[in-house]
Amino acid sequence: MTSPLPDEERDESAEEIRRDESAEEIRRDESAEEIRRDEEFAGRPAELWYANVGEFVTDRLAYFVPSPTPESGQVWCPQWFRHPVALSRLDALWRAWEALRWDAGLGMSSWWINHFEPHLRALSDPVTGPFAHCVDGHRNNEPLLLAPAPEGLFREERWRTSQDPFALD
Repeated sequence: MTSPLPDEERDESAEEIRRDESAEEIRRDESAEEIRRDEEFAGRPAELWYANVGEFVTDRLAYFVPSPTPESGQVWCPQWFRHPVALSRLDALWRAWEALRWDAGLGMSSWWINHFEPHLRALSDPVTGPFAHCVDGHRNNEPLLLAPAPEGLFREERWRTSQDPFALD
């Protein structure tokens, strides 16, 4: 005769059984094709369609954005890559596109509404956008004027590189 399991082990075993049964029910509801596709997708390494943001802008984005006209209230700089804010926003836009293109349901809709449209508005704004001074050709933006902060106002936030893991420095 075997002795009963302690309460903790009995609860864990029952919970594991319920979890396994639930997973089995879900699997039975899926077709073999859906299961194969899910397993294939899960095993796929992250694949980029475009090698970098430059390729994305020239091969895809350039065809989505009409050239601004004086009446459009928008501005674009052909040398977009010389504007750090534009480069950062376009890189974010490219990476979002790469991630969302795998979602066949809402991926592209989400990309257009939540990524493309806000970034394009910010980039092409003729007053506050990074290309605001480029209406008549590329011009570098001047960085903000900054006064030096008082010594000691900010503390170091990066990880300390102490060799002693028990040091309290």
